[in-house]
Amino acid sequence: MNEIIGVILAAIISWLNFVIVDTYFSLPEEPGVKGADLVARSIKDRGGDLSGGFFQGNILCSPDASAGTLISSIGFLVLGINGGILAGFLVYIGNRLCADPGYAGTCGALTMTGILYLCTKFLGFTAEMFIVGMVIAIFTIQGISHPYSSKLLGFIAAKFNRSTKLE
Repeated sequence: MNEIIGVILAAIISWLNFVIVDTYFSLPEEPGVKGADLVARSIKDRGGDLSGGFFQGNILCSPDASAGTLISSIGFLVLGINGGILAGFLVYIGNRLCADPGYAGTCGALTMTGILYLCTKFLGFTAEMFIVGMVIAIFTIQGISHPYSSKLLGFIAAKFNRSTKLE
């Protein structure tokens, strides 16, 4: 597979994996860890969406599915499926250290490990494509514009019926 096309497709797949998993696990609904509330309210004050801000604050302050997706890609590169599973375990430990009550990071790492297995075995992708793709995916959420990306995340949260009830 062409590397550029592979990285673009891997970024899309990675983005969908971590956004869907994190939204399913209610990251947009409320701050799950210390600091997430402060981040969300700061983003809202700059014209962003509070639900999207909670999503961004939660992934910033604790290893959620974005970190799980990236770490599992690295683990998969190094040790194959065993590396992806080990990444899921390490993200689980990281969540417990952050006093995060959820399992989005662990789930994201394990779903990504399955996706990596299927994509590398049957579709011609490499783990490296997913590492680069995930960095790009994280950049679209945390690096370009917090207010705009929070609005997109807030829209997705509303579609999943996961918008915050807090104000």
